Amino acid sequence: MTPQTQASFCSECGQHTLPDELARFGDRLICPNCKNAYAQKLREGVAPADFVRYGGFWVRLVAAMIDGIIMAVPIGIIQGVLFAGVMPSMARLGQNPNARPGEILAAMVPMFGMIGLSALIGVAIGCTYETFFLVKFGATPGKMALGLKVVRPDGGGIDVGRAIGRHFAKMLSAIILYIGYIMAGFDSQKRALHDMICDTRVIRTR
Repeated sequence: MTPQTQASFCSECGQHTLPDELARFGDRLICPNCKNAYAQKLREGVAPADFVRYGGFWVRLVAAMIDGIIMAVPIGIIQGVLFAGVMPSMARLGQNPNARPGEILAAMVPMFGMIGLSALIGVAIGCTYETFFLVKFGATPGKMALGLKVVRPDGGGIDVGRAIGRHFAKMLSAIILYIGYIMAGFDSQKRALHDMICDTRVIRTR
């Protein structure tokens, strides 16, 4: 799908809508189904931000847990295959209490290498998973299940670069004792640290 035909999201209902079908009201994009109601709210002087429903901390936590369970399956299979290759040497080492330091080191190096490779594969799978679903559908399966979408402030979708950047920004949110995630519970737009860094919002679609 080319950038010209890529679906964006309605700032009101969060549904996929082609760009040429969206009406722009300031920095917000509104689909045909929501346009009349939105215009009426503007005539009544209701601020647009007052009726955008953002996804809060707890619902996003459950969505992340669902995604974690889904990703654990392929990651677990790959890790099992990788470690199966080094387990025989580790087993032989365990059966030899008189092993010399050189033998111990020779047996441990492949294990450390597999740990590092496994971590890299896990990052690659997580990044690919999140980028694909956010760019294609605006939400990962966990977010879809709970009626959440990741959008730009104007309601539009995010591109590949922003999706990748958001994935790694989530690591920053995690390594500071998960404070970056907890921030979503206190921000007026329910933004976590990675949302602030990448200028995204998580909205409810139902």
